[in-house]
Amino acid sequence: MEMHQVRYFLAVAQLLNFTRAAEECNVTQPSLTRAIKQLEAELGGDLFRRERPAAQLTELGQRMHPLLKQCYEAAAGARSLASSFKSGEIGALRVALTHSIDLALLIPHLNQIKRQFNRLEFGFLRGSGREVAEYLKKGEAELGIAAEIDEAWERLDVWPLFTEDFELVVSKGHRLAAHSNIEFDDLRSEQLLSRNYCEHAKRISASLREHGIDVDHSHEISSERDLIELVEADIGVAMVPHTSPVPASLKRAAVAGLDARRTVNLYGVAGRQRTAVASAVMRMLRGADWREIAG
Repeated sequence: MEMHQVRYFLAVAQLLNFTRAAEECNVTQPSLTRAIKQLEAELGGDLFRRERPAAQLTELGQRMHPLLKQCYEAAAGARSLASSFKSGEIGALRVALTHSIDLALLIPHLNQIKRQFNRLEFGFLRGSGREVAEYLKKGEAELGIAAEIDEAWERLDVWPLFTEDFELVVSKGHRLAAHSNIEFDDLRSEQLLSRNYCEHAKRISASLREHGIDVDHSHEISSERDLIELVEADIGVAMVPHTSPVPASLKRAAVAGLDARRTVNLYGVAGRQRTAVASAVMRMLRGADWREIAG
């Protein structure tokens, strides 16, 4: 089945006249008639009753009309979309982020890139470090942002963006809320909340364990939202990166001697052609001054 056959069929179905339909499609009537006969042969029956002065849709033609119209409109829409992408009228970007990366880090840059394209379509994927690497491998994402990807794939390009410390967060009513610096001794009696979705969770636990902090009986948390709600309820305290959003109901404090820093990286796939949007965002992120955000 060819698209021109479908177009001719739709023209005759609308005008109910082969001659006028040929004029509408800018082809000769024999060419239009031959194309429709080929379509009828493929579908196994007549689509029109050739009557004078007007052609009429057969029952098969009536049943096929909405399906062929949908098929033609979908093909036309695909061509239009492809043309818009090629001309730069529409841009698309799919970014994979680990669960511990705050999307707010990208918002200023996404707002800036929006001004360069008439239309933008964003897609954001979440996962572990290994899952982010898989999104990049399979082409489901063009860019990845993670503190660490547990994947030694030689085609991964890596650009460090910024390095930040981890801090303790507690509720405003907590006994440690008035402290700007926390000692390990202050934490020995505290119930910890473990951010298992963070790439550095094991490293932080190891550092705390070295200083005699009981991390083996901590509450295991699987989302940032749950973590915030539990800290607000004073059910526990948690270690979070400096760029993690913390509401005004919580207090931050540095932990003296804690060996826990992370570097947030931008990832791409070497040798793979990138869209104009991905290339522009990559340049923005690599050229940004992250010092104020990263503290």
